[in-house]
Amino acid sequence: MSEQTKTGWLSRIRQGLSRSSSRLTQGISDLFTKRRLDDTALEELEELLITADLGVTTAAQVTARLAKERFNQEVDSREVRETLAMSIAEILAPVAKPLAPSPTNKPHVVMMVGVNGSGKTTTIGKLARFYRDQGLSVTLVAGDTFRAAAVEQLKVWGERTGCPVIAREQGADAAGLAFDAYRDAQARGDDLLLIDTAGRLQNKTHLMAELQKIVRVLRKHDPALPHDVLLVLDATVGQNAHSQVEIFKDITDVTGLVVTKLDGTARGGVLVALAEKFGLPVHAIGVGEGADDLRPFEAEAFARGLMGLE
Repeated sequence: MSEQTKTGWLSRIRQGLSRSSSRLTQGISDLFTKRRLDDTALEELEELLITADLGVTTAAQVTARLAKERFNQEVDSREVRETLAMSIAEILAPVAKPLAPSPTNKPHVVMMVGVNGSGKTTTIGKLARFYRDQGLSVTLVAGDTFRAAAVEQLKVWGERTGCPVIAREQGADAAGLAFDAYRDAQARGDDLLLIDTAGRLQNKTHLMAELQKIVRVLRKHDPALPHDVLLVLDATVGQNAHSQVEIFKDITDVTGLVVTKLDGTARGGVLVALAEKFGLPVHAIGVGEGADDLRPFEAEAFARGLMGLE
């Protein structure tokens, strides 16, 4: 990534997280105007962080670090935000792992899961763009066969990104489609196969059976398939993201997360809570609607953006 592109992306992260950061920045400013860092101040700060969806454990952890460094001293809002950003970056660093398709897998198979409305199909399109730009050959599989809109949406992304889209008629068997798509992608020597899936949680048992069938059928080709299972989470759902991770971990072996719609919420802190609780790799984040608004996740950039820091 060129320096200019990187600077542009960092400003987009700041902008995308502005709702979350303005809430935190304002709250911290209200708390720390010429104030000593005593027990009451720390308690109020911890409450603020919890209401910003950072989670109880994370809130306690980052305020404890602040207390250790500055207890009973006068602090200002900027100092508090700098220290919190450092603590948050340390929590996030272990999970900030870009998705790296292995060149030995032809193709590297990624199954995308998530509830309807989480931005799953759009995320597949954006990932296709990202890896196409890196010179990889990518095929998309319209595995959400129950929703005609999802199939059409994926076809549009296929046209935009120049990637073939494998689709069948509405209601077709998703597992059979994935099986055939893998065979074709393998014959072409594709680098990456991105499989969309259904996300109807109303009947969890049905969804579980369908996703597990896709995995089972793919493994007839190769026991290592799929190489990755990415859960797409919509940041605007806040604490509900935790239950979605739990549900999809029960259904299938989730290997990593993509967090979308961070620009549409004041609840960006939930990503920190998820990292702390589940320790799953966060491969990418989305901070806008554009094709370039989904990028690999960077811990420090996110932490500073969340705290409204340059």
